[in-house]
Amino acid sequence: MHRLLRSRGARAVTVPAVVGLVAVAAVVATQAAAWAGSTLTVAYPVHGTTYLKAPSTAASLGPGTLQATLNLKNGALTASLTLPPAQVSFREFGLVPVSATTEFIQAGPTTGKVNLSTGAVTSTSKIILKITSLSVAGLPLPVGDSCESATPAVITVTSQPGFSVVSGGDLTGTYAVPAFAHCGPAGLLTSLINQSITGPGNTITLILGAGKTA
Repeated sequence: MHRLLRSRGARAVTVPAVVGLVAVAAVVATQAAAWAGSTLTVAYPVHGTTYLKAPSTAASLGPGTLQATLNLKNGALTASLTLPPAQVSFREFGLVPVSATTEFIQAGPTTGKVNLSTGAVTSTSKIILKITSLSVAGLPLPVGDSCESATPAVITVTSQPGFSVVSGGDLTGTYAVPAFAHCGPAGLLTSLINQSITGPGNTITLILGAGKTA
């Protein structure tokens, strides 16, 4: 079975949070003097993709919303992201169709730093990966309600050239998928899932739209 990732809307946050950071950073770089307060909170529309190395497939993320709060004095940033569940499809061994619904569950807020002079942003999120549904060859498999990564995935994202405060821009990063636990009745699917989806080399791209101050 390959790697199944899923982006949870209600709690998905890692990459999105980073997106918020970048957006805020850009805003601060060009308009920091416009705000008299010590913090700025901005909401952004977000969508993107994540590429899963093990199954060699990509999944669409969003559309969702990213809310970021920036400290205008020291550039510290915190963010949270809301994304709907993501669907992942691929062929195991190139033959057997596999599909899954996945979520990204934020394990605490995303944190980062914004360069108040250039607007460059780097942020890190800790995300629990959860598989909520899985089917192989069209047959649903009972993954249960607790099929999650045993530890959070650590995702660091950075802003890319061309980012604009008005039109938004890209945030990119890489992450490893940790081992899963509690998948299927008595954990019977855990080993199979871990053999298929865990490991490094996964990538994520978030595209941030124009933001609105909260």
